Amino acid sequence: ALERRTRTKNQYHPHFIGRPPFFPPMLWRALLLAAALSLPDATWGFRGVSVGRLLHNGALIRSSVPPQCYSRTQPRVPSAFLATPRKRVALRMGLAQDITFYNTLTRDKQPFETLEKGKVSMYTCGPTVYDYAHIGNFRAFLTYDLIKRWLLYCGFDVDHVCNLTDVDDKIIQRMKRDNISLKDLTNQYADAFLSDLAMLNIVPASKYPRATDHINDMVDMIQGLVDKDHAYESKGSYYFNVESFPKYGDLARLDFDNMQDGAGEGGGITDPEAEAIEKRGARDFALWKAYKEDDGDVFWETSLGKGRPGWHIECSAMCKRFLGNSIDIHAGGVDLTFPHHENEIAQSECSCGSKMSNFWMHNGFVNIDNEKMSKSLGNFLTIRDVLKTADDCRAFRYMVIASSYRQSLNFTPEVLQGSRNTIKRLDKWRNKLTEISAGGEGELSEGIHKAADKCLEQFAVAMKDDLNTPRACASLFTFVKQTEKAASGGHMTAGDAKRALEVLDKLDTVIGVFYDVPMIEGTAEGEGQDEGGEAPPELVALLDERAKAKANKDWARADEIRDTCKAAGFVIKDVKGGESVLVRA
Repeated sequence: ALERRTRTKNQYHPHFIGRPPFFPPMLWRALLLAAALSLPDATWGFRGVSVGRLLHNGALIRSSVPPQCYSRTQPRVPSAFLATPRKRVALRMGLAQDITFYNTLTRDKQPFETLEKGKVSMYTCGPTVYDYAHIGNFRAFLTYDLIKRWLLYCGFDVDHVCNLTDVDDKIIQRMKRDNISLKDLTNQYADAFLSDLAMLNIVPASKYPRATDHINDMVDMIQGLVDKDHAYESKGSYYFNVESFPKYGDLARLDFDNMQDGAGEGGGITDPEAEAIEKRGARDFALWKAYKEDDGDVFWETSLGKGRPGWHIECSAMCKRFLGNSIDIHAGGVDLTFPHHENEIAQSECSCGSKMSNFWMHNGFVNIDNEKMSKSLGNFLTIRDVLKTADDCRAFRYMVIASSYRQSLNFTPEVLQGSRNTIKRLDKWRNKLTEISAGGEGELSEGIHKAADKCLEQFAVAMKDDLNTPRACASLFTFVKQTEKAASGGHMTAGDAKRALEVLDKLDTVIGVFYDVPMIEGTAEGEGQDEGGEAPPELVALLDERAKAKANKDWARADEIRDTCKAAGFVIKDVKGGESVLVRA
């Protein structure tokens, strides 16, 4: 009954839910209010009192931040549920069903189910704060943001913890080079990291714990592993005994029979020359490192002795401290799969006796001009090297969000320029819709209403399929093109424009490109921007791949390439007897 609509000619407002004829008006209103109040905590306006929930598209919804699109003056909203303005809206009914995520542990897409109904516990690996983060790091942080925004959109409460590693070998080396204290160095780059997150409109995590604030938690976990014979002491250091955990290697699908010593930086198969004499097995990794003169004043006096923690134990201890023994999602870059995440699983599951995480999600690499990014090749780019203007920040965010998160992303100036042009087009159209909507109320036409509903539906279907953002963004641009056509033909009313704005703002709660960039001034209007512009080489190269996919009848890959191009603001035109071409949508 709550999802039923009974519309007449003038009842196409998206918030309208018709009352079945057999329901007395007061009883119907009481039923809706009772259903609204049964939902988890959120603040909504009920004639100025925070006790209700807003109704949207035939479903009850909640929000944590208000959108500009909602107003007390909007027509056809049941008066009992008029809400104060909200910026972000998360659907509570329907969207949370049939979500699938690719799980690195199982190597397939799985239905997403949470440990606790309606709540998501999520741990993500943050930066090592000894330098500015590079664009590969920020692809991971934007992927975390995408996961979280989508889950919030679906109505989940997300408890997100992202660690800051503020003690490790690289930090000690940088301290010596710059003659700076541990605290001063890590505070400087931790602050820079948080500022960079704001530049990219990344929703802050619930907590950003620092490793140095949780030494006692790590010591307790290590001691527990020793007591259970999963760890041992050798010359003042403590190591995890990999032989004691038969599932070691399941995440990364490791073939130990053909693996050489020294294959894993920081753990796993570690440097045989440095640590083999102290370890029982080549695969064992450090939990606690005994003090050496090179560590300077970076040490802690604990029951384990004088020293400092290993890298991997930090995340296991902080994840347990803030989220418990088992969590819903653990995410990171694909480079962290081994050894870091493999070692986390071993430590945590041996310590807690339960599965650490139900889902392991990893994003792909960022390449520079089709080459792996590395300092040795001279193509290592920090976020501050690349993003000089507000337009750059928004374009970079869109470029990452609109790509398939598990695929490698090739960064070039042309690709960033293409995203810049896409953002400019969206801004221009949003401003036009704002102008039209200011012309009065006007009725919502059935054509725009259906197009809006279809856009939202297709967006949700795409996002439910392992965050298929190329296809999700393609649904947005299909809607943009439809509304542009209606406006150019003089058929768009103020009501149509308001509905179109509502759709843009609603989808932007996931995409996140409509925002004022803090601390950085944007370019002057039109500066460095070419709205027409040719398709970037990255997209042109996909045409050959699409042709091969079609020849091999790989229609899924051909459709994915089409959607990727569409998300970048281009459509593929198939020319009879010739090669396909890209034209701006």
